[in-house]
Amino acid sequence: MIDAVGFAAKNLDSSLERHEFQRDEPGEHDVVIDVMFCGVCHSDVHQVKNEWANTVYPCMPGHEAVGRVSRVGAAVTAFTVGDIVGVGCMVDSCRSCDPCQNGEENYCEGPNSWLATYNGPMIPKAKAQTGENMYGRDNTFGGYSSVLVVNEDFVIPIPAALPPAAAAPILCAGVTTYSPMKEWGVGEGHRVGVVGHGGLGHMAAKLAKALGADVTIFTSSTAKVAELVAAGLDAVHEADTDRLKSLERGFDFILSTIPQRHDVNPFVMLLKKGGVLCVVGALEPLEPVNNQEVAFHRRTVTGSLIGSITETVEVLEFCAEHGITPDIEIIPIEQVNEAYEKMSSGEVRYRYVIDMASLSAV
Repeated sequence: MIDAVGFAAKNLDSSLERHEFQRDEPGEHDVVIDVMFCGVCHSDVHQVKNEWANTVYPCMPGHEAVGRVSRVGAAVTAFTVGDIVGVGCMVDSCRSCDPCQNGEENYCEGPNSWLATYNGPMIPKAKAQTGENMYGRDNTFGGYSSVLVVNEDFVIPIPAALPPAAAAPILCAGVTTYSPMKEWGVGEGHRVGVVGHGGLGHMAAKLAKALGADVTIFTSSTAKVAELVAAGLDAVHEADTDRLKSLERGFDFILSTIPQRHDVNPFVMLLKKGGVLCVVGALEPLEPVNNQEVAFHRRTVTGSLIGSITETVEVLEFCAEHGITPDIEIIPIEQVNEAYEKMSSGEVRYRYVIDMASLSAV
């Protein structure tokens, strides 16, 4: 066994604190990764607070991990010791269903869906509450830790052109926004709206612009509107009904990145005939959609969930090619609870990344 340490929530009411545990020794296809940096995602907050009613405690978050390979299994061919690599939201899947066979592990239709990097597999509430893990292993612990052991098929090479700390959020925030834009063909000449300008939203705006789209950002923060306009970007306050009215039937694609329940109807109105509004930020039930506005213009309201391993490799290479990095603030692990509070209140600009070397001091 490999001795490891990380930060975990021991129960619903606890904050994140030091937690010592052990990782399995690597199998022949596994890669051992010394974690250098890990991004802080809004999903981490949802999971620690059990807001999706499926959390298994102790819960050690982290699905935007970047580190250095320290060991490889005997059959590993894709990676060698010293490589800088990443681990995103998944560490396994059933591998046999149609989506898995077609390189869409993020839509795995096996008995338990894909195996999450932390909080174990995506399993029914009743089984999650008892701690039962149908993959036959203990609850998975994520990247807020000193070391990860992951099958090589779910380990992602980090391009040399990307700084490791900045690459971390691309493993979730980047691919989660890139995947639907790829699916619906966002490109040159398209007009794209991004609802919300947090960790996902600011990456979506950068990626859409690099894809050739004309981008408008919608935010509920007057401060962010001022910041974005000062930076030469088109930003609209969500409560500005006059501006929203002037934008009706103007957009080919709108991506909603708001991480909780919200009303998409004001943005449905902004779609052209045949336009698409995709929700990526919220897993909760949303406000009902006015289907009259959808049907009369053959608009589509849809959703998308993270991205595949192939898409994650693609978006990292795309970011490296176009010089795209998220706006990050690097913090020591002991500030993670404060970071959760600031992230929930929208104070971060725009993604916290934990320097995992700070674990040695706590």
